[in-house]
Formats: sequence, structure tokens, C-alpha cells
Amino acid sequence: MNAQYTPPKVWKHEEENGGTWASINRPVSGATHQAELPKGKHPLQLYSMGTPNGQKVTIMLEELLAAGVEQAEYDAHMIQIGEGDQFSSGFVDINPNSKIPALVDNSGSTPTRVFESGAILLYLAKKFGHFLSEDPSEQSEQLNWLFWLQGSAPYLGGGFGHFYAYAPEKFEYPIDRFTMEVKRQLDLLDKQLANNTFIAGENYSIADIAIWPWYGELVRGNQYNAASFLDVDSYTNLQRWAEQISQRPAVQRGRIVNRTWGEAWEQLRDRHQAADIDQVLKLKP
Repeated sequence: MNAQYTPPKVWKHEEENGGTWASINRPVSGATHQAELPKGKHPLQLYSMGTPNGQKVTIMLEELLAAGVEQAEYDAHMIQIGEGDQFSSGFVDINPNSKIPALVDNSGSTPTRVFESGAILLYLAKKFGHFLSEDPSEQSEQLNWLFWLQGSAPYLGGGFGHFYAYAPEKFEYPIDRFTMEVKRQLDLLDKQLANNTFIAGENYSIADIAIWPWYGELVRGNQYNAASFLDVDSYTNLQRWAEQISQRPAVQRGRIVNRTWGEAWEQLRDRHQAADIDQVLKLKP
């Protein structure tokens, strides 16, 4: 049995605590080094990494392009969070919270910065008039689930994912605690989808775009190698939805952007034009 942890009277960050993301776990904000961000030719400049939070935005942009919104063309630049790119002075200027993704929209008279993935989805939906209903009741339901995701995903990622997959040691209490919460969330989504084609009703929306990279990929076995542990096959409605979303061409395109792991056809470090994605997807068997 592990010795009981006794918190210090005053906590100080004296050394890394181990684990996959130990190097970015620090108690202060702000830039650690000076570095400018790259810039492409399109008005929309995305600085991100192909994690679930990053995938939300690239899927949204690819869905907009698929819907015929030419103004949604974008450059996507890789931010290697394991190497501390998010703590550069350039990145902190557009997101003082030093988290991916972050977007700069240069289409107006002055640049607009947008950070937090949910805020970016909402900004793009309102800017281009897609994937957010104009009907007040339907829009409210879509926003309910968008904000549900923003509040719930940290329990899956920073909670369950961290202690189950990334922590230097596995401890029973945090894993069990967050497993029960994740299973409650999966059960909630499964029940919501029992009577709805999509998360917020019969129309595909930013709610689906936000939730799928986290919970859709989890039940498809692409998150934390925990599918059997979580008994994901029991959530049949959620499985149906996850597979349905995965078949959308824009989802298949968006999920590989700013990604440097997985199969060769899943990896596109930077994206500057549609042909960049086309070339990578040609590698798919």
C-alpha cells in the first residue's frame, strides 16, 4: 500500500512530478521564450495540434468548406505542446491561457483572436451561418450540449485519461473515481441519442462537432486504449452515432490535421490548402 500523501503547508513547484505531460505542468502563466508564429496566406490562421480539442476546429473548418463556404479556407500550423510551443510569446499573444487551439481571423480591419475550442466553434458558426440553428429553441439545445462538452471533457481527458493512461503510476482511487464519471457521461449520451439522430436533435450541429473527437473516438477505440475497460460496446446508440459521424468526409479530413502520430494516412503536420489533405488521404489502404 502506498504511503499517504501529506500536502505541504505551502505548495511550491520544485521539480516535475513525472508522467507524459509533466513538462507542461507548471503553476505560472505567460511566455517562457520569444518566438513569432508562422503565418499563411488565408485570413483564418489556426495554431493547434490534432488532439480532440484541436480536431473540433479543423473538423468545423472542413465542414464549412464542404458546405461551400470558400471564406473558411485556412492555414493550420502545428503547435507542439509537448515541446512547449504554446508558451512562446507569439502564441501567448493570441491565447494568454497557453492552450491549443487558437485562431486569428484577419478578414476584418483589425485581427480578431479567438481561443478556447468551444468559443472558436461558436465564432465560426455565427460568422458563416452554418451548424448552429437560427430557431431559438433548437439553438438553445445545441448550445446546451456544446457547453456540456466544455465542462465534461476535462473529466475524461485531464481526469480519466491522465490517471489511466499518462500518470507515472496507476492509483486505484483516481482511476475508479473518474471511470465512474466517464461511464455516467457515456450513459447520458447514449440515452440522449436513443431518440435523436444527432446529439441535439435531428440536425448535425456544432454540438456533434465538439463531442465526437472526445466521446465518439473513445467508443470507437481510438482514445486511451480503454474501450474494453469502459465496456463501450454496451452504449449502442452512442456507437451508432460515432460511426455515422466518422463517415462524414469533412470529419475524416479534419481529424488528421496538425497530427504527427498514427498511420501515415492520419498524419498532416501543417495544412495550407485542400490538396495537402488529399495527398495524405491517398495513403489510406
